[in-house]
Amino acid sequence: MIAVAVSCALVAAARAQQRPLPDPQTFLQEARKHLETDDDRQRGYVYTETRRDQKLDKEGRPTSESTRIFESYPGLPGEGRWERVISEDGRPVPPRDLEKVDRERQTHAEEYARKLARNPAKLREAQAADRERRLRERAESIDEAFRLLDMRLQGREAIDGHDTIVFDLAPRPGVKSRTRVGGILRSFSGRVWVSEADYELVRLRLEAVDTVSIGFGLLARLHRGSRLSFERRKVNGEAWLPARANYSFSARVGLVALMRRGAIVEFSDYKKFGVDSAFQVTPREAR
Repeated sequence: MIAVAVSCALVAAARAQQRPLPDPQTFLQEARKHLETDDDRQRGYVYTETRRDQKLDKEGRPTSESTRIFESYPGLPGEGRWERVISEDGRPVPPRDLEKVDRERQTHAEEYARKLARNPAKLREAQAADRERRLRERAESIDEAFRLLDMRLQGREAIDGHDTIVFDLAPRPGVKSRTRVGGILRSFSGRVWVSEADYELVRLRLEAVDTVSIGFGLLARLHRGSRLSFERRKVNGEAWLPARANYSFSARVGLVALMRRGAIVEFSDYKKFGVDSAFQVTPREAR
């Protein structure tokens, strides 16, 4: 049975490679239309987030690790997501501590409701302005990525049963960045996998090819060889949502401190949510 399954997989892979590849520029322009921040994608969901933070030796091997598990909920309109820690290093957070966090959250939600009732137009205007700013910054970052990076078609690859189109990414020689994000981005090369059917980013791997200054060179300098990877999965056949991210880096902070750190972040248990009149988040199963 195993031999049959392997043979079928090889045949399917061979047939996928025999199909003509899409025109790269047409495909990239269509994929560009589907680029969204993870905050926008996750806005309609409650999920569990597991974070493993690591200290690394000079060979990149973990010397220690701490693990925290969060429940992550959509924030109130105009605010960031709300998280509560439910486990630390394998130990569940005591119920009384969770109840305290929930009470504090409810108090904040009630104050938000009072503020909304006092001047709903002003609050909604501020939210609209903030959303417009975020959309503008996202558009600028996307423009920078397509201007700064050379994207070369490499082929087709199946990931979790989905055919993806693979591109190698590299900084274009002589092209200067116009934004702070662009200045960071042009110091990386890597590879990206994009769903052929949905034009959605499925996997991204980047590596620093030069030293990167973070915080205008005053706070930290991220060293060459630092790595980042990111994966999405299609949840319930309806949305491509973050599944896993990990990074490893060495950086000099300030003038002296040298840090070597890594992390693995996993997202699971996605559920659609509803918000009732008291601004309490009520999870319900995604369909």
